[in-house]
Amino acid sequence: MSTVRAEIRPRLLRQRGLRSWLGTLLVVAALLLGSVPAVDASSSETAAGAVAAGSGGPADAAGTDAAGSGRWLATWGMAPSGKVDNGCADCTIRNVVHVTSGGSSVRVRLSNEFGTAPLVIGDATVALPATQSTAQVAPNTLRSLRFGGRSRVTIPTGGTVTSDAARLAVPDDHDLLVTTFTPGYPTPMTFHPSAQQDSFFARGADVAQATSAAAFPEKTTSWHFVTEVDVSGSHQRGAVVAFGDSITDGFGSSYNVNHRWPNFLAGRLAQEPSRHQLSVVNAGIGGNRVLLDGGDGFGPAALSRFQRDVIDRTGVRTAVILEGINDIQQTPHQLDPRAIIAGLKELAARAHARGIRVVGGTLTPFEGWYTYDANEEAARQGVNNWIRTSRAFDAVADFDAALRDPADPHRMQPQFDSGDHLHPNDIGYAAMADAVPLDRL
Repeated sequence: MSTVRAEIRPRLLRQRGLRSWLGTLLVVAALLLGSVPAVDASSSETAAGAVAAGSGGPADAAGTDAAGSGRWLATWGMAPSGKVDNGCADCTIRNVVHVTSGGSSVRVRLSNEFGTAPLVIGDATVALPATQSTAQVAPNTLRSLRFGGRSRVTIPTGGTVTSDAARLAVPDDHDLLVTTFTPGYPTPMTFHPSAQQDSFFARGADVAQATSAAAFPEKTTSWHFVTEVDVSGSHQRGAVVAFGDSITDGFGSSYNVNHRWPNFLAGRLAQEPSRHQLSVVNAGIGGNRVLLDGGDGFGPAALSRFQRDVIDRTGVRTAVILEGINDIQQTPHQLDPRAIIAGLKELAARAHARGIRVVGGTLTPFEGWYTYDANEEAARQGVNNWIRTSRAFDAVADFDAALRDPADPHRMQPQFDSGDHLHPNDIGYAAMADAVPLDRL
């Protein structure tokens, strides 16, 4: 890929963002005319819709929403990687998430996977923001979320819950505000620590229904509780799940502008009319490994979380897998490529058994990273040779070839390097997205 093309990709994404904000103005205008009904309030507590620990999350891609406006499809997701006790009592958190595909109704999945006790959600809402990356709600777009028809729900320890459908016209490529209120001092919060996105919270009061950004005086760079957003009434025919580590999670990319490689992939799909039928969901976790669990923040091993983060995603069609570099470079170092290959082979087989296509991503160059040595490089080359030649995958995204320096193939090209020699910058992430074969998704 040419350097010029890589440099203009972020600008193209921002231009798409401007078009989506014009879409918000049209939605708001329609709401002011009363074209979208509000959802009735309810205050009773219920556990309806909750999923117990170990039972898997809901993934009813074949089901229609209550209003019958179309099939459900995952349009945003995060992979919870641990728990945090942030000392926030009576806490209202307004998560800022970015959907790839819009629709006419929305529902939200909330998780207490890493909690140590049942979690009470006392109030929850969704809304469109007035501007990008803000807690301010666009006029008349706030919707209360219901769980089995009620506003209050208790999520079992280790479980999840999916809300009822809320009628809200959500544009493609757009931010969405998902707000939760947890009364009292909650169990440790299930979270994703490195969002590359500011979200907002308030202590001591339920302000989930607030429309003013002033109600949320504090910021967080993590996502809490919300693990998936689904839409119905979408034109898409399936979801692509990007499954990986911090490179998929977007570490080193610019904050609040959605410049991770899965975002750029969604941008490519949006510019290809013949492929404008797929959403993109990011299931990256920083520090994640194929074979070994990490601590809080690094998440369960890829082999452990694949069911949760790929197979159980609503409407999943294809998985793009980029995992293994942390098995090599983290302690304990796994320097036998055969062990990593066995793990990747199992992931591909599990996906294929469920009718999910799999694209294998080659491990990216990292000479200059603080652990790098010849033994680690040999392990990376062994894994990459297998990915390219094994035919275990339906296609290959050669991320290594997209990023490596022709003058030193073990190192990332300087214009793609965030500075630590392991993680790309925005331009590097755009180059990675260009390496994904759209016709194999």
